[in-house]
Amino acid sequence: MDLYLPVLPALTKELGAVTSAAQLTITACLIGLALGQLIAGPLSDRYGRRRILLIGVIAYVLTSLLCAASGTIELLIAARFVQGLAGGVGVVIAQAAGRDIYTGGKLIRFYGRVTVMGGLAAVIGPLLGGQLAQFTDWRGLFVVLAAIGVLILTITLFVFTETLLPENRTSGGFAALRHDYRVLFSDRRFLGAILNQGFMYAALFAYLSGATFVLQGIYGLSPQEYALAFGANSAGFMVFGFLAGRAAARWSLHGTLLIGISLAAIGATGLLLSGIVSTPVTVVLASLFPLTSGVATSSPPATTLALAEYPQMAGTASSVLGMIRFGFGGLAAPLVGVAGATSILPLGVVTTTAVIFSAAACLLFLPGRRVSTSRTAAARQDAVQVS
Repeated sequence: MDLYLPVLPALTKELGAVTSAAQLTITACLIGLALGQLIAGPLSDRYGRRRILLIGVIAYVLTSLLCAASGTIELLIAARFVQGLAGGVGVVIAQAAGRDIYTGGKLIRFYGRVTVMGGLAAVIGPLLGGQLAQFTDWRGLFVVLAAIGVLILTITLFVFTETLLPENRTSGGFAALRHDYRVLFSDRRFLGAILNQGFMYAALFAYLSGATFVLQGIYGLSPQEYALAFGANSAGFMVFGFLAGRAAARWSLHGTLLIGISLAAIGATGLLLSGIVSTPVTVVLASLFPLTSGVATSSPPATTLALAEYPQMAGTASSVLGMIRFGFGGLAAPLVGVAGATSILPLGVVTTTAVIFSAAACLLFLPGRRVSTSRTAAARQDAVQVS
């Protein structure tokens, strides 16, 4: 996702595209990630995690090569969408497999580690992309992504074992799936958690989409300098994701989530002010750090609130969470390009609005009571028998 961001302006120029069209390569991938999870989650609940994961990784390798061969911005957007579909498989199964084998505090800490690994990838991605940009173009970076996919495929083949036993897999077809969705969307805490994450990730992907144009186009940073700035923010994402996993497990899920929202609000407000009045780049960088760190802080507690009580449908619940995260992110990403590469104000407006809505989702939904796991499982079994 992050490897080619330092060369996004160069990609825009080579393909003769406008800024908003280039940002659609990010949006298309995010929408694909959302839909890919929505498909892969229920399939992995029924057929097991490993088989579906292998299919997804193979498809990711092939579509990464298709991205590298794209000759127009339209073809690249389409290829990125399919690449996102394939990548979404890994995202949803990582979360669902953790729910298969962990409970309680171990589960919360696991989601903290998942957040840290996402931050680590975000650190390595732009730093590596910025360095590789000295030797290759954006097409070469997509070839690198294909090579990384081959590495992931090898690890999956030899390391990843099946986490969902056959006796724990779902059955009943679409009737049971409809029942699962009905149970999930009638749970106020599940709704509050996924909506919070949807809006928080909208702010995050607005940053991912807009920061390269803001920092390079407006403030004149080189691709390497941008990569270093991006890496610093991603390091904050890692550290705060790790600390959030610990704090949520030992202290409070809701308290940790509130801290995450507050940090993101500080960062988004700083970006908004930078769009209203002229500020140096240090102010923008100082605002981006708490924004990304706040998103990371919110992730472990919100993921736990969404998935902890649904072991019998972890793949489906995880797919809905992922679909909301990346779907909202995909919708927000192009909005920061409405003023081209000449203003930071759209980035400030989008991130601030998203954080406000993420807080509202918690206030409106999270106080509600959750449907008990035992009652959910019993009702689901009835649906399976009826089907």
